[in-house]
Amino acid sequence: QVQLVESGGGLVQPGGSLRLSCATSESIFNIYPMGWYRQAPGKQRELVARIFSGSRTYYADSMKGRVTISRDNDKNTMYLQMNSLKPEDTAVYYCNLQIGLTNYWGQGTQVTVSS
Repeated sequence: QVQLVESGGGLVQPGGSLRLSCATSESIFNIYPMGWYRQAPGKQRELVARIFSGSRTYYADSMKGRVTISRDNDKNTMYLQMNSLKPEDTAVYYCNLQIGLTNYWGQGTQVTVSS
């Protein structure tokens, strides 16, 4: 059973930074696509960034230029460094791992950007 556990969310002021982490039990996760999604209240879940084998990355327009996705294969952990945060970035952020046609999700971590 694949488990994904996010951490690192919290309350931050506009312009601040946070680093989210996603730890997985999957020892070979570095060959599967992983990503970060977010869901704000009343809105659909949307893609923030994805990372593929070989560390190729893709960023959605929503946060492009302000986030960096990365992963540490030795620690089976993926990260999302978020900078210059805005109030509209407030959402629950979810970690995703895709194995074939199956998507696995973490429980989510709340990010609140407010003064």
